[in-house]
Amino acid sequence: MMKLEAVEALQTMTSIPFEQARAMPASVYTSQSFLNLELEKIFAKDWYCVGRADAVASQGDYLTCDLAGTPIVVLRDQDEQLRAMSNVCLHRMSTLLQGQGNVRAIVCPYHAWTYNLNGSLRGAPAMELNEDFCKDVYRLPQVRCEEWQGFILVTLNPDVLGANEQLKDIVGLCNGFDMGAYNQTFYEEHIWDTNWKVLAENFMESYHLPVCHAGTIGGLSKLQEMVCPPGSDAFNYHTILKDDTLKIALAHPDNRRLKGDLRRTTFLFAIYPSLMITLTPGYLWYLSLHPLAPGKVHIRFGGGMSPDYVNDANAKAHFARLKDLLDRVNLEDRGCTEKVYRGLSSKLSVPGHLSHLERPNYDFAQYLINRIDA
Repeated sequence: MMKLEAVEALQTMTSIPFEQARAMPASVYTSQSFLNLELEKIFAKDWYCVGRADAVASQGDYLTCDLAGTPIVVLRDQDEQLRAMSNVCLHRMSTLLQGQGNVRAIVCPYHAWTYNLNGSLRGAPAMELNEDFCKDVYRLPQVRCEEWQGFILVTLNPDVLGANEQLKDIVGLCNGFDMGAYNQTFYEEHIWDTNWKVLAENFMESYHLPVCHAGTIGGLSKLQEMVCPPGSDAFNYHTILKDDTLKIALAHPDNRRLKGDLRRTTFLFAIYPSLMITLTPGYLWYLSLHPLAPGKVHIRFGGGMSPDYVNDANAKAHFARLKDLLDRVNLEDRGCTEKVYRGLSSKLSVPGHLSHLERPNYDFAQYLINRIDA
């Protein structure tokens, strides 16, 4: 079987040392065949983030997602346990729940087959004349689910390494931040006209901040203070130091855990394939990406504040200022990333050399080829 042109081009790019590396070839972003491989070999195999655990804090709270063509519901079951399972009825295969909310039971909107919160079938109307029907054998297929640092991660792969084991090094890097305790204060979903990897790479490097974000956060950090170490098999990261222009990005005065420069350090974690986390001592925000088409990406966008700021007397004012800032940053990023995709679609597009500040992008390319060409 012949390899796709896009796979061969990516192989060539990733075989070059980082010190000589270029950006990924355009076909990696624009090819439907390459996207099909990503869905099969990446999104159907690795962990995917559906949101924060405090969004499903009470019995019956739920979130839904489509992962590599598979509808999934994540909920808090009758035993207060986090659970993920198929969101498809076992009768005529309608999807069951939409969006997010709270239910006492899962009721199919087509024929009212009703499931308990653990996925077992509670009842099905007008089935008594089918001699072979037994509701006790019906149970929605379960999906692997883990809570990691307050995030809900799901996977369709029964064999992939557990998320908490896979990502333990991140916890060591930012242990004093206590990311799992941050409270989610907003959650939204968006669709942008760009490739999911364009948006992921945009997050992975802060080289673009002074230009793309000149109207917002571009002046809060200096290029010479950005640190981009080599990534790991499961994630990459870089750090930037913020000045005191945005107070909520710094450690709260009541925070005694963080010392020295850590009190103004921002970690930007890219957890493969598509969870992007900005973690500061005062707040976090995240993007969870899933491709819809080569030039269309679904975005789960959420964030919130550390307990110090949530409990602060000025918490509402802090949140209002933060949300306004993030909305403006997102608008700038949308403009930049959609322009990039339009450029990638040009027959004249040629990938250029990477800056030392784009080390995470090179590591991301290595991850992609290792999965796609496996």
